[in-house]
Amino acid sequence: MLRNKIKPVLLALPAVVVAGCSGLPALDGDPDHDPAQGGAPEGVTLTPFDTSYPAVGNLDPALRKALQEAATDARQRKVDMHIASGWRTKEYQQKLLDGGIEKYGSLEEARKFVNTPEKSTHVSGKAVDVAPTRAADWLIQHGEKYGLCQVYANEMWHFELLTTPGGTCPPARTDAAG
Repeated sequence: MLRNKIKPVLLALPAVVVAGCSGLPALDGDPDHDPAQGGAPEGVTLTPFDTSYPAVGNLDPALRKALQEAATDARQRKVDMHIASGWRTKEYQQKLLDGGIEKYGSLEEARKFVNTPEKSTHVSGKAVDVAPTRAADWLIQHGEKYGLCQVYANEMWHFELLTTPGGTCPPARTDAAG
């Protein structure tokens, strides 16, 4: 069963998901806590229904609707779905990329985990990072029902609307660079 193959990997990832999905270090003037940049105020856990925050409210309407439907169904199965990151400003995305370069030592390595502001689907509101790990796992297993697909093999939390509801998701790309 696929779930048995995924579970050991999932158990190793919660710290990465909690660390803002990319595992990047906290930034000065941390945009994670600046709603105008696409973050959430410290201590606030966003859900797909928190549309008053730009991270959720600025998501593509079709993506947001699919997430809300998925979150409602997941909740009925006792799985709470949160938004670790949704829409972001170009400035926020650049800070994440700069932090990735610092962490990984080069643009080439950082690009495996962080896209440029010009290529980021977070900046366009067409991507969302789901937390906690249990919710991401649930969405990996059930996301096609809503058109939601895991995009990168190295980021179990990153989802985009890549098929019609009930369709088939394309294979996950290796990472954000590929």
